[in-house]
Amino acid sequence: MSQKRTSFSGGFGFVLAAAGSAVGLGNIWRFPYLAAKDGGGLFLLVYLILALTFGFTLLTAEVAIGRKTQQGPLTAYEKLKSGKFSKILGILACVVPFLILPYYCDIGGWVLKYFVAFATGQGSAAAEDGYFGSFITDQVEPLIYMLIFLAIITVIIYIGVKKGIELSSRILMPILLVMIIGVSVFALFISHTDESGVTTTGLDGLKVLFIPNFDGLTFQKLMQTIVDAMGQLFFSLSIAMGIMIAYGSYVNKEANLVKSINQIELFDTGVAFLAGTMIIPAVYVFQGASGMEASGPSLMFVSLPKVFAEMGWIGNIVGAVFFAMVLFAAVTSAMSILEAVVSSLIDKFKMSRKVATLSESLVGMILAIVVCFGYNILYFELRLPNMSEGQNGQVLDVMDYVSNSVLMPIVAIMTCILVGWILTPKTVIDECQANGEKLGRKGLFSVMIKFVAPVFLFLLFLQSSGIFRLLGIDYFG
Repeated sequence: MSQKRTSFSGGFGFVLAAAGSAVGLGNIWRFPYLAAKDGGGLFLLVYLILALTFGFTLLTAEVAIGRKTQQGPLTAYEKLKSGKFSKILGILACVVPFLILPYYCDIGGWVLKYFVAFATGQGSAAAEDGYFGSFITDQVEPLIYMLIFLAIITVIIYIGVKKGIELSSRILMPILLVMIIGVSVFALFISHTDESGVTTTGLDGLKVLFIPNFDGLTFQKLMQTIVDAMGQLFFSLSIAMGIMIAYGSYVNKEANLVKSINQIELFDTGVAFLAGTMIIPAVYVFQGASGMEASGPSLMFVSLPKVFAEMGWIGNIVGAVFFAMVLFAAVTSAMSILEAVVSSLIDKFKMSRKVATLSESLVGMILAIVVCFGYNILYFELRLPNMSEGQNGQVLDVMDYVSNSVLMPIVAIMTCILVGWILTPKTVIDECQANGEKLGRKGLFSVMIKFVAPVFLFLLFLQSSGIFRLLGIDYFG
């Protein structure tokens, strides 16, 4: 006799947990950079359109598959349709979070380090040249912070769905939202006068974010903007990682799935826009347009600390609040990544939650240690196919490339094929309307999952994996 599956206490608990997963480092350090790079308001418009079409389609498919099968990603697809295709898709969907977890915990440890630095009044030191490089190349300190971060998410997942994932999301997400809004408002009202007497305000930076910039716009640049926005959706909505299938499997059959999906879309898109409002004005005020060229770790751990240092004594306070907010976002995302693997182990191998959590955390810890050592004793330089000349990757970059640039687009494409052509879209639509609800965009869903999404995903795969570059094709600028 199978054990009854634990579920979220209600639709709101699911929405907060799913939104917590979606609101992660990708929203905070990648969205603002892409918005600044790809024409500000132009990128926002493209992103919004894709979120309501492309993002909605994959999010709906994954959440519905999870609730319908009541399984984690490893076994969910196979339960819908037995066969080699479904089995391979399930394995790949589980491999993605398995690869992401170790290096996400390392980055989470970096965030924790910077929070401690600013909270203890060491923000000026953290803003100095070489501080970040010195920290990540140390053989001991990054390990300590990584282990603390991993321990936090392990405890949450170990406790369970309701008392761990849902409760922590109910506590952290409102605090996170208040912090993001607070820092965003603060960023709009800061100003700085340079040596030539020119004063720049946060509102000037806001114009860079929201006013479309069509200067030099070509077809290639427009296509690059579309590809960038589409790639960002993977990070923003936690799709093609097995996460939404795992979380969907904990949704009550009586819950209004359509309403929950709409709320997740709204919440995530709103936070992504706020992240841009929070970061771009602040960077623009103190570093100008050139400061917004940084992305990822360079933006988070090099550029922004320098911005906070420029603010004077209040910079330590703002920096501490900012990194506390980023830490909360990292925790809610990392615990969902861990849960995607844990739920798969529970469903496939009938492990208890405790054994599955400790087992995956142990493996994740070992791989995270390898990633840490990738910046010192295991250091090497490797130019990946998606890197420009002069760029080199380490262990973290290799794992990120395989999971995000290769496997995630493949998982998404295979999901479209399974739902669109093997099962037919009706399978997902019926699950969404199981309690009499109406899926308002079901026509859009059918067209997107069968025709539009697979084509765009294939282009995204060719671009993000670097295949276009290897072939010498420059369709995307």
